[in-house]
Amino acid sequence: MLAKIKSCCINGLQTAEIEVEVDLSNGLPITNIVGLPDQEIKESKERVRAAIKNCGLDFPLKRITINLAPADTKKVGTHFDLPIAIGILMASGQIKVKEFNDMVIFGELSLDGNVNKINGALPMLLTMYEKGYKKVMLPLHNIEEAKLVKDMECIGVNTLNEVVAMLNGEIKMESILGSIQTLQSDLIFHEDFTDISGQENLKRSMEIAAAGGHNLLMVGPPGSGKTMAARRLPTILPSLTFEEAIEITKIYSVAGLLDYKSGLVTKRPFRSPHHTTSMMALTGGGRIPKPGEVTLSHYGVLFLDELPEFSKTTLEVLRQPIEDGYISLSRVNGSFVYPSKFMFVASMNPCPCGYYGTNTDHQCTCSPQEIRRYMNKISGPLLDRIDLIVETSAVAYDDLVSKKESEGSHEIRQRVEKARSVQLTRYKEANILSNSELNPSDVKKYCQLENAAKDLISIAYDRMKLSARGYNRILKVARTIADLEMSESIKEIHIAEALQYRNMTILK
Repeated sequence: MLAKIKSCCINGLQTAEIEVEVDLSNGLPITNIVGLPDQEIKESKERVRAAIKNCGLDFPLKRITINLAPADTKKVGTHFDLPIAIGILMASGQIKVKEFNDMVIFGELSLDGNVNKINGALPMLLTMYEKGYKKVMLPLHNIEEAKLVKDMECIGVNTLNEVVAMLNGEIKMESILGSIQTLQSDLIFHEDFTDISGQENLKRSMEIAAAGGHNLLMVGPPGSGKTMAARRLPTILPSLTFEEAIEITKIYSVAGLLDYKSGLVTKRPFRSPHHTTSMMALTGGGRIPKPGEVTLSHYGVLFLDELPEFSKTTLEVLRQPIEDGYISLSRVNGSFVYPSKFMFVASMNPCPCGYYGTNTDHQCTCSPQEIRRYMNKISGPLLDRIDLIVETSAVAYDDLVSKKESEGSHEIRQRVEKARSVQLTRYKEANILSNSELNPSDVKKYCQLENAAKDLISIAYDRMKLSARGYNRILKVARTIADLEMSESIKEIHIAEALQYRNMTILK
């Protein structure tokens, strides 16, 4: 007897519809899985056999052939356990349902028959919904993800016995209809910009970076507030749109980092890998590459503290994703493209000891060769991709003990969201979210300069020996500064402030 179950497979973020076919025939009792299964799928026959027996059901002593169609598509994942088990029970007559034409089934089985959580449920469900499927059976732990797919009828199950009883009509399981959820408008953060004493220049650069989605590098001595400010950057970033939240949730679902209780990611990611992080961990690694830090930072912030301490080869792989907004990984099993539209934020000391050129009592103990070697770890092409370079100084005692409350994240965030709304309106036809995404042709179209501003940038281009990329990035930063002031055109003062944040001399 033959049974067919609809399921899905996922490679990277690419998904494909899969039909699980189970055939029982006379012969030696053996179970074969064909159709390019991965090792974890080949092992599923042992999990399925134990689960069926431990649930008090009969595992047929026949020749069982399981085909994952189409047979020329590589399949990975443990979520085929449940459809395989249901197929065997259908083919052996223990489940009375003859066919599933409208239902998609996912789930991993434990040896006692419990249905365990799976990774990548959301992207698979979105694909199947686009193909016309409106009903899904999946682990109860993944039900919050399933509810994000509008009009999808979701049935969450806990055990194999529960599934069999429901399909045989012995019990009725409650289904939940997916719908578009509203995002929290007031997210709770445990950190705030009021915690930062002084450092008005740093706060201003953070505001500009957040308003335009720009990359930022902070240079200063230890204890000047670089890391502290970076960790508070998410508190002033604009709220996620529902589409952005869904895209981030898909990535975290595939990576296995999604909180199954909440389902939807509502905060912009903030990733801060240690400087010992490998190149593969940063970009994505494995035979079937899992998302790396650049992808997990999508629509959020990738913060690299102590930038020169990272290996140079690790830093150089950031050049392409920073510029293109995606990363392409090629492996033996195929090529995978992951999104990586993130804000790149980094901090560093001016020298290995941290006190070169600072107005503190600490005396720099580094030789010129050590300083040069330290700075050379950051290549010119990588620096050219950073929009804002800001110098931080040691916090003054008066600022530290002052009772005057500094401006908080809420006030800064309001200005940032106003500037972002201006950008969304301006670029609604161009599918651009922020000024940082403008390409050279967009810069010419949208960054209109007043005459005085043109004169200033012309002088600066020669004196500062700017590259074409550096020139465009200054204009994009100036466009953001103008947006914060609700100015239609870019004025001389906006160019002047943008040039101030392009000061490469602090790195020499």
